[in-house]
Amino acid sequence: MSPMIIFTLSLLTFSLYTAATVAATAYDLLKSHNFPIGLLPKGVQNYTLNPTTGKFNLSLNGTCSFSLEKSYQIKYESTVSGCIDKNKLTDLSGISVKVLFFWLNIVEVDRSNDDQLVFSVGVASANFPVENFDVCPQCGCGLGCDFVRSNVFVRKIKFNHLISPI
Repeated sequence: MSPMIIFTLSLLTFSLYTAATVAATAYDLLKSHNFPIGLLPKGVQNYTLNPTTGKFNLSLNGTCSFSLEKSYQIKYESTVSGCIDKNKLTDLSGISVKVLFFWLNIVEVDRSNDDQLVFSVGVASANFPVENFDVCPQCGCGLGCDFVRSNVFVRKIKFNHLISPI
């Protein structure tokens, strides 16, 4: 075989392998590296991944913030980046958590223990059960969006009932 044919076949094989290993969405990318989809809020627009280094960038439709468990304020910038590997997200930027009065950047997420995620802000870390992240939070209301929507709906019904003619 000629060197040109070998090169073309190699390039084609690499392209097919890369296409097969690249996830369709950022949520698929998380799952393929053993992370739950709820690490990202709903509404990721797109992402890029270098399959060799694991470096990624993803875009949201603007900044996104919400409360979790009535005690944690989380904020995502419109662009989030980092490096993804099996059970490990490192060099993260664009995600922060409010601790007391200060916003701290989440720089790493580790899933070495199968049922726990360890979030690191550099000088400190906190563990949470993986199942807490089975569902994607939504910007503005976190995981309580259905409650917020139903509560607004109930208030509208009560208000309309009070002003409707008898």
